[in-house]
Amino acid sequence: MNTFTLKNNVLHAENVALTQITENFGSPCYVYSKAALSQAFERFSAGFKDANHLVCFAVKSNPSLAILNLFAKLGAGFDIVSGGELARVIAAGGDPKKVVFSGVGKTAEEMRAALEAGIFCFNVESASELIRLNDVAAYMGKIAPVSLRVNPNVDAKTHPYISTGLKNNKFGVAYEDALDIYLQAAEMSNIAIHGVDCHIGSQITELSPFLDAFDRVLALVDALAENNIQIQHIDLGGGIGICYSDETPPEFTAYAKAMREKLGNRDVKLVFEPGRALVGNAGVLLTKVEYLKPTESKNFAIVDAAMNDLMRPALYDAYHDIQAVAPRNEAAVNYEIVGPVCESGDFLGHDRNLALQEGDLLAIMSAGAYGMSMSSNYNTRPRAAEVMVDGDQCHLIKKRELIADLFANESTVPNS
Repeated sequence: MNTFTLKNNVLHAENVALTQITENFGSPCYVYSKAALSQAFERFSAGFKDANHLVCFAVKSNPSLAILNLFAKLGAGFDIVSGGELARVIAAGGDPKKVVFSGVGKTAEEMRAALEAGIFCFNVESASELIRLNDVAAYMGKIAPVSLRVNPNVDAKTHPYISTGLKNNKFGVAYEDALDIYLQAAEMSNIAIHGVDCHIGSQITELSPFLDAFDRVLALVDALAENNIQIQHIDLGGGIGICYSDETPPEFTAYAKAMREKLGNRDVKLVFEPGRALVGNAGVLLTKVEYLKPTESKNFAIVDAAMNDLMRPALYDAYHDIQAVAPRNEAAVNYEIVGPVCESGDFLGHDRNLALQEGDLLAIMSAGAYGMSMSSNYNTRPRAAEVMVDGDQCHLIKKRELIADLFANESTVPNS
């Protein structure tokens, strides 16, 4: 169900006109649909409803407390990659016992915080990390539950920056080394082996890479059993893509059916880490056209959002659909949609045919994932406000930053 629709020639989020949101909260502004978020989580979970499973939302995709709180109420666990994300989950009312801790560079301090909180599992990504975790747990008098993140060397057929399962990626341990590292872990006094973890990338639009990776994981699980190491859960990561333009990612039901068929009668819990799939199409970025600038070679629409607000186009050359919030019945012009940041790479969209006038409002679609979470203060620009729509109500879930906030923690060096 698309919760961003035209009504009376104005784009709405559920039952709230997007023009009303910028009138109340200004622009740029991120807008999320509570219904879209809830429906995505429920649709993903439905395929596993009678199976032993845990859906852990990938916090990195959108760490808004309001979104984390909503998913926590729906029963979600959380996939974190830092101590800061753990603190966010707890502040949002999430259950630490449903948290998996991924990431290649966990510090001893982060390990201590996670052990103290009693998380579900550490997804360990190197032999060195395993040794450190054992030492930290021993010092605290605790047992650390672990999965080893195994790199299956499977091509996810996605952008190289978001591919994580090839042998030249920094993530996980080599598949060929995994059994030996598990055997080492079994000898460690403060490590408890609970699972096997695998994550091959993001924005994956085919089932075959998931199935290929799962085959390799299951072969490892069976090899571990032959060595008297019984696995309690298999973490298959996330990565299901969304439709930004004309992609056709797998339906959640097809994904679930395929995973369960592969699992067979093995008695283990399935853990998943969806991020983009739950939030990507549940959010938009609103931005106002400041200037129209025709030139000899191109027509530029200069808007008040920029690469610091939405990094994906500049970073990945990623495509986001761009729609006029109140479409004009006029001849369209081909525009480059660009921001005010002092970089030639500051663009939000190339070659967009739109009928525009200065002051018009645009919606950058599919901006719910890796939008606000990757934003910055480059050019001393305050981060945007965030709003969640619930039916005919809109709630400010994060205030727009003030310029003074950006240097409140700085100081000059006094004269000597």
